[in-house]
Amino acid sequence: MMQSRTHTCGELRLGDAGKQVKIVGWLENVREVGAELAFAVIRDFYGTTQVVAQSAEMVKELHAINKESTISVKGTVRERSSKNPKLPTGEIEVVPEKIEILGRCRYNELPFQINHSRQADEAVRLKYRYLDLRNPEVKKNIILRCQVVAALRKAMTDHGFLEITTPILTASSPEGARDYLVPARNHPGKFYALPQAPQQFKQLLMTSGFDRYFQIAPCFRDEDARADRSPGEFYQLDMEMAFATQDDVFAVLEDVLPPIFAEYGLYNRASSAPFVRIPYTEAMEKYGSDKPDLRIDLQVQDVTAVLGGCGFEPFADGLVKAVVVSGFQETRKFIDKTLAAVETQSGNKAYWFRLDESGELVGGISKFVAPIREQVVSALGLKAGDFVALSAGKRDAALKTAGVLVKTLGAAVPGHMDKEQYAFCWIVDFPMYEIGDESGELEFCHNPFSMPSGGLDVLLKAEAGEIDPLAITADQYDLVCNGVELSSGAVRNHDPEIMIKAFELVRLGEDDVKAKFPAMYNAFCYGAPPHAGIAPGVDRMVMLLAGEDSIREIIPFPMNKNAQDVMMGAPSEVSEKQLQELHIALVKAEE
Repeated sequence: MMQSRTHTCGELRLGDAGKQVKIVGWLENVREVGAELAFAVIRDFYGTTQVVAQSAEMVKELHAINKESTISVKGTVRERSSKNPKLPTGEIEVVPEKIEILGRCRYNELPFQINHSRQADEAVRLKYRYLDLRNPEVKKNIILRCQVVAALRKAMTDHGFLEITTPILTASSPEGARDYLVPARNHPGKFYALPQAPQQFKQLLMTSGFDRYFQIAPCFRDEDARADRSPGEFYQLDMEMAFATQDDVFAVLEDVLPPIFAEYGLYNRASSAPFVRIPYTEAMEKYGSDKPDLRIDLQVQDVTAVLGGCGFEPFADGLVKAVVVSGFQETRKFIDKTLAAVETQSGNKAYWFRLDESGELVGGISKFVAPIREQVVSALGLKAGDFVALSAGKRDAALKTAGVLVKTLGAAVPGHMDKEQYAFCWIVDFPMYEIGDESGELEFCHNPFSMPSGGLDVLLKAEAGEIDPLAITADQYDLVCNGVELSSGAVRNHDPEIMIKAFELVRLGEDDVKAKFPAMYNAFCYGAPPHAGIAPGVDRMVMLLAGEDSIREIIPFPMNKNAQDVMMGAPSEVSEKQLQELHIALVKAEE
């Protein structure tokens, strides 16, 4: 006996015919065939079972129950005369002796059909998420998430990592995004912050003598939603290793992830170790992106020297990048639609021409290219039938547009994308510094706690003007899968002297470092081991495994794009008494 049932709705088979059983679940559907015959479908977490009522009394009883009510059915299993081979329980049905309502659905109309909830408006789905989750197609993503998290935990434990939880209420820290702040009732005017990541805590664990740490860590960032990022909160497989190098981190993830992706993913192929390593600069030049999708065989070529002076005005100033697509047989309508989509995504216009079967340049900007046909054909290695897409402008704009061209054309033109696999790569050697868009001054490019390649020596040379600070790279890396950034990581800067010098280059002194990161700075002064880590996003990982385009499909109770929980009504107003206890006064925003 299991709770109030003998079997689940996905359990009964032909061998159970003749048994007295009791099943419970939601009344999914009732189909009446006259006054004395009706077929009902009962659904629970495990599956569905058909119930057949064969008396006027039982039919009337089923008719009176609203769909999605929870019921108990006690009856006898028998072989179905009309079997359904698509269902595990499709060879049997239950003839009821007693039907009991356990939880009545008090509404005659539902916001959407449960089994078709994915076709409903997203706002309605999120408001009634508890109904949306009854859909087996929606539920399976949450089950997948549970399985993947369990597999990750086992794999990390098998690799000698300890799962250690770190604080949720902590101090505000400048880590790149806005903090969620929590007022401290007993400390008027002061606030906790929800952690953007356990970054400082996991590094402090390394200084405390723990060798290998991990956790499935909740992270909180007040930032806008994207298709691959949930607003408000997300989860990551956070890990850190003491006395470790970049290669040590790579070896762990290259051992942990491929089996999980192969077992649980939509595709059963995943990159094996070692993953391809691509320097950041090379990734930008070859793929127009630091998140390349290696399932696509298209690459970016620089044709500035050949086409910069062809007389086409957009090519006259800046760089010209080309993406050559072989075997191109698409229509002009396809070309126009695709390039319009590229312009929308990149914010920059793209251009094109073709080499037809006779070897002539046709279409797009071909009249500007025709006078230098031989040089262009030679430079790009063109063959009859090749299509050439082009971008132009300043370096960042030209590369960004070329990167969108690679992804868009690679996915749309047959023969250029080996889709059914998980292709991993490491992006390495990121720049340590950049010129800020707003400040116009030197700033950290990514993580300020990354170890600069070359250590203190390279920072001193930059300070002395012997090398350009923009040429300094960091021992920092990204893990990319199918064009999605799963994670950033780094070898950490564990030496206070190197840390101070790295911050001095961006006009922050020792006092600033001590003030902003007091615990970590002081801990490092007591002897810290070299350490390195990474934190692949669990949500993005499961999204890839499930083959979903939106991250909200794999989160049990997601917020909408405006960081609102429309089901619970969050964020919400609070009482004046609560505000007073927290020493908070609301100021009306200016209109």
